[in-house]
Amino acid sequence: MSGARPVTEVAVGVLVRGDGRFLLAQRPSGKPYEGYWEFPGGKLEPGESVEAALARELHEELGLDITASARWHVLEHDYPHAYVRLHFCKVTGWNGEPVGREGQAFCWETVPVTVAPLLPATIPVVEWLGAEGV
Repeated sequence: MSGARPVTEVAVGVLVRGDGRFLLAQRPSGKPYEGYWEFPGGKLEPGESVEAALARELHEELGLDITASARWHVLEHDYPHAYVRLHFCKVTGWNGEPVGREGQAFCWETVPVTVAPLLPATIPVVEWLGAEGV
């Protein structure tokens, strides 16, 4: 429970290719937890749906246009800088190839992942993917 802290709503894309690999992006410099690896996404704007925020963020950050996605899991995490409610969507279709528009690195991974460190709220998501055999 967040108590008196405001909840930041975040849409997160778990992009999964046909070969089972999923996309992780590295947080750019200047942001909290810079250099940590996470699933791409971003904050919902006022009145924006999870799906609309996800489409906007993936286009802004990676130049991708989503063609197939479904809500998957919701996870709350209390970071020192923000209390977040993460709406994870499994994305299985998109147009374009990812480009790090904010200068961020990204990679296609499998379980177990080979990059580190992982953002704390990313760890359970990788475990869910592993449990599904991705």
